[in-house]
Amino acid sequence: MMRKSFSATLIRFGLLILALFFGVMACARADRLILPVETQLNQSNDIATIATTDVGSIFTSTPAPDSKSEQISPTVTTSSLNYTPTPDSTRIPPPFRSESVLYVVRIGDSLNYIAQQYQVGVEKIMLANGLTDPNLIAVGQSLTIPPPNAMPAGPAFKIIPDSELVYGPASVGFDLEAYATQWDSYLCGYTDEIEGKMVSGPQIVQLVAQRYSVNPRLLLAILEYQSGWVTRRTVSFDRLIYPIGYIEQEYGGLFSQLSWAADQLNLGYYRWRAGWAGPFVFADGNSITIGRGLNAGTVGVQFLFSELYPASEWREVVAEGDFDQTYGAMFGNPFRRAIDPLIPDDLQQPIMQLPFESGKIWSFTGGPHSAWGDGAAWAALDFAPPGNAFGCIPSTEWVVALADGLILRAEQGEVMQDLDGDGFEQTGWAVLYMHIGYYDRVQPGTYLHAGDRIGHPSCEGGISTGTHVHLVRKYNGEWIPADGRVPFNLDGWVSAGADLPYDGTMTRDTVVLEAYSGREPGNQISR
Repeated sequence: MMRKSFSATLIRFGLLILALFFGVMACARADRLILPVETQLNQSNDIATIATTDVGSIFTSTPAPDSKSEQISPTVTTSSLNYTPTPDSTRIPPPFRSESVLYVVRIGDSLNYIAQQYQVGVEKIMLANGLTDPNLIAVGQSLTIPPPNAMPAGPAFKIIPDSELVYGPASVGFDLEAYATQWDSYLCGYTDEIEGKMVSGPQIVQLVAQRYSVNPRLLLAILEYQSGWVTRRTVSFDRLIYPIGYIEQEYGGLFSQLSWAADQLNLGYYRWRAGWAGPFVFADGNSITIGRGLNAGTVGVQFLFSELYPASEWREVVAEGDFDQTYGAMFGNPFRRAIDPLIPDDLQQPIMQLPFESGKIWSFTGGPHSAWGDGAAWAALDFAPPGNAFGCIPSTEWVVALADGLILRAEQGEVMQDLDGDGFEQTGWAVLYMHIGYYDRVQPGTYLHAGDRIGHPSCEGGISTGTHVHLVRKYNGEWIPADGRVPFNLDGWVSAGADLPYDGTMTRDTVVLEAYSGREPGNQISR
């Protein structure tokens, strides 16, 4: 996201204040939620009629608010949804500690990381050690880690199915632009400069949904619940800059707020997928075990709200009759659209090759790590082109297609390829090629065969410290871990992970390569 100058920020802030003043003078806040087209006209599971918002033409990238915004009375209540989702198998939570332990700070540690590892709040560690700044800890420093404040388990109420969290089949046919423009709302009147281009509020929601692979319905429901942006023309002053309620200076604006929220949803969802059993650790020092029989989608939503509310309020938000009412009022029964299972038990990767041409020797520079942001599955691998140059150096080497498929999006360093031929990244297999430079880059609408040229590796798009390509697979909108039961298999090279992101191996027969952020004999790979 482009950084604006300080003076520009002040001007923008002043304009926001004026807009708020005249908005309050000119109109009154709506007092109820009118049933949207989504719930009136699209209650079936039929996804054959496609009307998606395509942002390909545009882009083709201290928790706890004081209280949640006053909610519009929904016209669909939880009791009228009449669904009975079946519980998932119970996951045994880890036992809570009852005594303090001593911890010595290591390289790369943060207080937040230590708190999560030991299931206690950051504030509680600070209080036990007399710390005044959570960012000031030193390698070798000894910290007393008190036991957590264990509280009763959280609600066992299922909020959404898994397919309602990911940008998958259930989102095909959802016209975000048409849905949002039913109201003369703050969202529809909002514009911002994102990565050098002016975009509207609905386009920002769609962009975040695509990049993080999170269902746009869920993003809209959270935005409405937290701030009223979706249906109201005026919103409270404290929600103008921080509409999700995550109050950190560097996360101001709709794009940053939604990106943060999507990252938290993914973090809860994919941690649960990977076997995590809780607990939720709150900033107020409390820890709550996860309710019995929950699914990954619900855990993702609960995790996000655990980052926004103290434990006592959180329990109300995620219980039946609160956030789920907003969701039901906006989109009807989410379990009517459920795709279950989202990932078949017998899922197998289609045949794929390495992402470069024959006769070229590249470096395996990144083992399994987050697909997008920090919270997604460890679904990505990195490869760097030949040469001894370091940093973001232009490359004439070619990234090529892993498999046959249609190019759906290609801009801002992102190239998305659909492998199943239906023209949607939300269904079946899709591959993301990241950091593809603009020069010679393949265009959307091009059908490629395995080995056809996509573009040149670069640092374009996202965050990168050196020229490379970042490869990710999705199936039905869910990021497929590179260290899971369906690892990458590229020309017979099979990926595996380690304890830390970016660590890992590629193995073919008896040859094992280890990821390394540079060039050495042990990470050289070729077709």
